[in-house]
Amino acid sequence: MNYRIGITAIAATLLSHFCSAQNISAANETFQPAASNQPGKPYPQVNNKGIVRVSISAPLANKVQLDIGGKKYDLAKDDKGVWTGECLPQDEGFHYYQLIIDGAAIPDPSSRYFYGAGRLGSGIEIPAHDEEFYALKDVPHGLISENIYYSTITKAWRRCFVYAPAAYYNNNTTRFPVLYLQHGSFEDETGWATQGKANLILDNLIAQQKAKPMLIVMDNGYAYTPSDKTTPTPGKQPPSIFEEVLIKEVIPMIDTRFRTIANKDNRAIAGLSMGANQTMRIVMNNLDKFSYYGGFSGTSNYPDSSTIDPHTFLGGKFSNGASVNKQLKVLWLGLGTREPVPFPASVGAFRTMLDKQGIKHVYYESPKTAHEWLTWRRSLYQFAPLLFR
Repeated sequence: MNYRIGITAIAATLLSHFCSAQNISAANETFQPAASNQPGKPYPQVNNKGIVRVSISAPLANKVQLDIGGKKYDLAKDDKGVWTGECLPQDEGFHYYQLIIDGAAIPDPSSRYFYGAGRLGSGIEIPAHDEEFYALKDVPHGLISENIYYSTITKAWRRCFVYAPAAYYNNNTTRFPVLYLQHGSFEDETGWATQGKANLILDNLIAQQKAKPMLIVMDNGYAYTPSDKTTPTPGKQPPSIFEEVLIKEVIPMIDTRFRTIANKDNRAIAGLSMGANQTMRIVMNNLDKFSYYGGFSGTSNYPDSSTIDPHTFLGGKFSNGASVNKQLKVLWLGLGTREPVPFPASVGAFRTMLDKQGIKHVYYESPKTAHEWLTWRRSLYQFAPLLFR
């Protein structure tokens, strides 16, 4: 018994040192300020191993931790009251994080703030080996405009952001196709333009002539009737009223305010996670309005059972494979190779059903990424070149 207690104590001590934000990186590792920092702020920093180093002055605090990647790491305090420490290596791409000071979770004042996890908070860019496709380059750049509108359906003011490619401003006669692109759970219409870098991805693709110039409309997927203002719980799809808002209000508004090619063959819809589920239902209910669909890390609309009955799934919309193939020019699905359950299982079951029905689809896996923005950036990069061809 004493032997077991001793081993347990040693293991606990080692684990404490392992999870501490102290001394994780080698002494000769070079850290650089993260690209996501507020201007002029030296922290947080990241090195070529993906290790994040944070620092904050909190002289009266008793305990400070870094919360990132689902783990917490203790920071160490110096004689000036500055807490500093590191985490274990993180995957490439963008990650939300926060600091915990004496039990209170706060944003890092040195980081830019991003809306995710239902709040404005800290985010950090871990350099990716393939980041060139969303890098800011010397190419013609489009513009993102904020479009405010009053929804008579929700009885509330709403907004969407619209990316227009550089070619949109070259003359005032050319018309463009439109991609409607949705965010994920507990994010909003700012996500694709900030965390997702959708505008830079399209700028670079268009400059390389890999994608057609197109408009991208990014709206808020949370839409409620005036009597329903309840915030949905994580993993739950918002009320389907968003479909009504998009079809009856947003699309007509975009076709009026912008020079669009307002027909089915020049309209696509896609989304990530919750947005993939929303847009799957929308596209199958409105096949007269869309010819392209992209689902990035979808879940609940792709059941996690091993078998799917196409005659009952989504009202039997997939029961006629030939009809789906005729109406959808591209049905595209993407996942990260490190996605947690139930994502691979549910998407796998959905793909099995598509294969049995003879429904053509494109499938992509983002290497070494999970349910995170690099997965979705890569998905957009792979999906956009297939549109409007």
